[in-house]
Amino acid sequence: MLTSAPRILISDNLSPAAVKIFEERGIAADLRPGLAPAELRAIIGDYDGLAVRSATRVTRELLDAAPRLRVVGRAGIGVDNVDLKSATARGVVVMNTPFGNSITTAEHAVAMMFALARQIPEANASTKAGRWEKNRFMGVELAAKTLGVIGCGNIGAIVADRAIGLKMKVIAYDPFLSETRARELGVEKVNLPDLLARADIITLHAPLTEGTRNILDRVALAKARKGVRIVNCARGGLVDEAALADAIRDGHVAGAALDVFETEPATASPLFALENVVCTPHLGAATTEAQENVALQIAEQMSDFLLTGAVANAINMPSISAEDAPRLRPYLALVHQLGAIAGQLTNATGRELKAIRIEYEGAAAQLNHRPLTAAAVAGVLGPIMAGVNMVNAPGLARERGIAILETVAERASAYQTGVRLVLVTDRDEKAVAGTLFGDRPRLTAIKDIPVEAELAGHMLYVTNQDKPGFIGRFGATLAEAGINIATFHLGRSAPGRDAVCLVAVDGPVAEDVLARIRAIPQVVQASALAF
Repeated sequence: MLTSAPRILISDNLSPAAVKIFEERGIAADLRPGLAPAELRAIIGDYDGLAVRSATRVTRELLDAAPRLRVVGRAGIGVDNVDLKSATARGVVVMNTPFGNSITTAEHAVAMMFALARQIPEANASTKAGRWEKNRFMGVELAAKTLGVIGCGNIGAIVADRAIGLKMKVIAYDPFLSETRARELGVEKVNLPDLLARADIITLHAPLTEGTRNILDRVALAKARKGVRIVNCARGGLVDEAALADAIRDGHVAGAALDVFETEPATASPLFALENVVCTPHLGAATTEAQENVALQIAEQMSDFLLTGAVANAINMPSISAEDAPRLRPYLALVHQLGAIAGQLTNATGRELKAIRIEYEGAAAQLNHRPLTAAAVAGVLGPIMAGVNMVNAPGLARERGIAILETVAERASAYQTGVRLVLVTDRDEKAVAGTLFGDRPRLTAIKDIPVEAELAGHMLYVTNQDKPGFIGRFGATLAEAGINIATFHLGRSAPGRDAVCLVAVDGPVAEDVLARIRAIPQVVQASALAF
């Protein structure tokens, strides 16, 4: 929780209603659209959040100038204008609003299909020019035609629904579309070659990724059914525009309707001079209703995140609903502390970390585990590298070849709820476990030795042989060094066997004091911990 009111910079035109939402929730919102990149970099360091539409480019250089920045909110679906990799590396949450303009964009795609099928723009221009060319504009019906939908997510599904209402047959290519969902939508799930061979009209509703870039390239267009019409209201770059222009010139493609282009603003394109091509300037979300919806949605999402920790529609981290956030908050503290203990102890030994295993038991097994696991990994990696948080920790672990494993067991244990975290190194495993007393995190075991302790800012962790004389020597060593003991917790595996000692102290412990503790005969290991 921030100690002062969070500050949001809105760098693109956003509805005044969004500003009002921020202000009503106690967040200072500055509306400053149209800033040059250098001007934006000069002021972004004062803000916790940045709200954008499509005009602002959130680059690595901008993120480097924003040490306070915690969240970027995109009022819209596409995040092409956000350097997602750099934002994730810096631990900045990137959110979008995938539902606010879905209907508007879908309606635009359907309108473009009609305009293309009936040559409405050309007929309009001809009639206004005083020519009555009724025989020139021979169109085609949409009814009974086969519509091929590439990408059947939120928008693609709405387009499919509208097309079925027009008595079209709909086939869909989407690797993430299940057979069950396809049946619910009333569409036939097909592979891409099948869609290309069968569709009379192809409409694209996929995100732009390395896997989808130029999904309709020269080869794909050649495999498409002769006379096909192409509609793209999704993202420029999904269609090879030069290849599409050539396919229209040679008559293989009957026409195209494009709302998006690889380079925007699009002031030149090989498609502009062709008949049977309808072009609009990225109007898919350009309705009053949609702009209001996405502005209100991003304001609510960013406010929830900054004030409560709720994460909705994030691109680069697990979501946490507003309902879940209060319930997860103490667990997030618990798993982060467990990770920090295990990470510091492993880092002190210099051993290579191979895997992180998190086990959830009892009430913890019923929770949303993805954010908890991300927080645990952040705790583990924090002692090893700077700037780690829930956003970038899983990616940093993958980059280093560290496996992340989850185990969920609803079985009863010694506690009503519990989390056990195991670090697997090249030589051994280290385990720590904890629970909640009320909403307060509490340690319950280290290396599977029971020890109940509440964690403090500075602590000493000692493993020792369970023999008489240790506690006296240990206490005397701290007293001689002028170190005050706040709390003292002991645990052992069995009488005379391995034991652990966890001591809360009032400040950092110097290395020379640690050396004297390690010199006590019964001591096996001694480490200073900080949280």
